[in-house]
Amino acid sequence: MGGFATHIVFNFYVLLMKHFFLIIKMNNDTIAAVSTGLQPAGVAIIRVSGKDSVRLVNSIFKGDDLTKALTHTVHYGFIISGDDVIDEVLVSVFLSPRSYTGEDVCEIGCHGGVDVVEEVLHTLFSAGVRSADPGEFTKRAFLNGRIDLTQAESVMELIKSQDSFSRKAAVHSLMGNVSSKINIFRDEILDMASFIEAALDDPEHYDLSDYRIKLRKKIISLSSDLHEMILHFDEGSLLKNGIRTVIAGRPNVGKSSLLNLLLHRERAIVTSVPGTTRDTIEETCNLGGIRLLLSDTAGIRETDDIVEHIGVDRSVDAIKNSDLCLFLIDGTKPIEESDTLIYNLIPDNVIRIILINKSDLLNRNDSHFMNIVSEKFNGCDNVILFSAKSGDGLHQLTDSIRNLFFENKLPNPDEVYLVNEREKQDLDSALKSLSLVVRSIDEGMTEDFFTSDLMDAYNSLGNIIGANAGDDLIDRIFSKFCMGK
Repeated sequence: MGGFATHIVFNFYVLLMKHFFLIIKMNNDTIAAVSTGLQPAGVAIIRVSGKDSVRLVNSIFKGDDLTKALTHTVHYGFIISGDDVIDEVLVSVFLSPRSYTGEDVCEIGCHGGVDVVEEVLHTLFSAGVRSADPGEFTKRAFLNGRIDLTQAESVMELIKSQDSFSRKAAVHSLMGNVSSKINIFRDEILDMASFIEAALDDPEHYDLSDYRIKLRKKIISLSSDLHEMILHFDEGSLLKNGIRTVIAGRPNVGKSSLLNLLLHRERAIVTSVPGTTRDTIEETCNLGGIRLLLSDTAGIRETDDIVEHIGVDRSVDAIKNSDLCLFLIDGTKPIEESDTLIYNLIPDNVIRIILINKSDLLNRNDSHFMNIVSEKFNGCDNVILFSAKSGDGLHQLTDSIRNLFFENKLPNPDEVYLVNEREKQDLDSALKSLSLVVRSIDEGMTEDFFTSDLMDAYNSLGNIIGANAGDDLIDRIFSKFCMGK
């Protein structure tokens, strides 16, 4: 067996043994937690998982003998503690491996009163069950091989999702779409590396003379697929997390009115008195399917008011840390030097849209006027006649944001999306390793350099699905989960 094959087998053995000992340690415990949250409700679900879960739940259950129950069955009865009846319940039985964790699982459906739930839990703990750690059920599902790391993390993303895009993307990942694609990439890389190693070990039966050209084409094609996934992540992240958007301009140009328009409610005080907004106001809105993290800043101007001065400083910081700046000017008044000074505070990496506000009071609605405004502000192409009062220009603003951030097409949640930054970093690492292979080919390096970088790419992709996950990474990921999941 060649060095390459020995390396693969050894790493697999080490990983297998680590997971084996983790599972042995884990399976000695039977755990329980409230999966529906400890708060008053009509119904609560208490999940119990472990090799002794059915026996231990049966010891406090008055009804059918759960130890004789078939998997995926529901049983009516009572939770008892000695002679006391705690609650009338339904117990669902899921036998290994056909359960959420891959272990024997019982789910107790009881009434959702806080005292009822606490008494059922206390009775379980007295019977020998221990309290589950945050995310321990999903951690067991991962360690038992029922799901991989991308699917495990998508569970938490699904719980945290606040819009249809995030929900659909998380569901697709939970269904294994990301895992399937990553495994296809890994198989391609392994085929390349295996062929090279076989040829080096047995040059009489394998010919590498033309393989460099073929390998380079394969690497370029694979790198393109990985790069597309990174682009999907960046676009999806903007939709999921929101575009950091600052509303900026000098005092009394209509910033607070724009905020209220976007939120469809009066969030900010609107007056004719300059300096009314003293601090940054932060809200979230959905604009045509695009999530904006809005900051309405204090009007930027020279001021002797200490409180207002602090607000101005925060406004400048908010502009510098934004993705998008909606820069307002008052279309009914001449452009002032303070307008251009504020506009010049916007960093080059921040996308800006100029809104000529109060268009409902203007008699002019021609491109000539907009061209003059554009020239005043360094030839900015994104200029819109707007009315924060009537909403005129809102559709154009939505289209502009969609075009500037998504090339006029919002990401499709049915595509394959990585769900977090950790996965993207591993994808970046894989892409860098593949680029080293291409460089080695172009520089005429020997083939053993190819396999080294190919296996680095293979392992980086393996990190995404948890193929190489160590104890520290696993503990860190699942510690972020909520209790009962």
